[in-house]
Amino acid sequence: MNDSTQSRSVLELRGVTLQHGDGDSTVTALDNVDLDVATGELVAVVGPSGSGKSSLLAVAGALITPDQGEVRLDGVDLGTSDASAKARLRRERIGFVFQSGNLIPALTCLDQLRLALKIAGMKEDDPRARDPRELLDAVSMSHKADRRPHELSGGERQRVGIARAFMTSPALLLVDEPTAALDRARSHEVVELLAREVGSFGAGALMVTHDHDVLEHCSRVLEMVDGSLGAPAAR
Repeated sequence: MNDSTQSRSVLELRGVTLQHGDGDSTVTALDNVDLDVATGELVAVVGPSGSGKSSLLAVAGALITPDQGEVRLDGVDLGTSDASAKARLRRERIGFVFQSGNLIPALTCLDQLRLALKIAGMKEDDPRARDPRELLDAVSMSHKADRRPHELSGGERQRVGIARAFMTSPALLLVDEPTAALDRARSHEVVELLAREVGSFGAGALMVTHDHDVLEHCSRVLEMVDGSLGAPAAR
């Protein structure tokens, strides 16, 4: 992140609790969670399957409303936002990075990025819109701008997915197991790239992962157990 860019909180969770089910079958997915993610940070959350990591991403991404607590995204209180406002925030202020890139098979790398603008309702001359070719260059994929997903390696697909996530100049990136389908070398490459671009573009990122090998590239590491965020996990 540029020295001239002042760090600020882009995601704030306070006392967030989320439960699934009813009666005896009730499961607490998130248990009084507090979390801050600032610009320039890549915050990793690790923990076993079923610990609440996916629920944390869903709440942070304005996909699920918690039963209790406060969620603020880029200064906006999601608790006072209606469904339309939340959808707009997801399109414009959140970038999503999925497992294996989650690219559309028929589209070239360049068109994957252009589609992100259309989904957000932006034109290429919008002040918040990034130049797709510049973003592909930033992730070292400009030489494959006209290739389709089946012509790319797993690591290359993830690079394109990261570039796509930055198209609308989001405040927050939510990253779901980005190395699940990659070998160790490509896993390090992708997470190191993600950390670098988060700093460069002045966004904040929250990543859930099972891959402890890549945690060295993260700003902070937290551990989720039974819906609670505890002390930083050993790195």
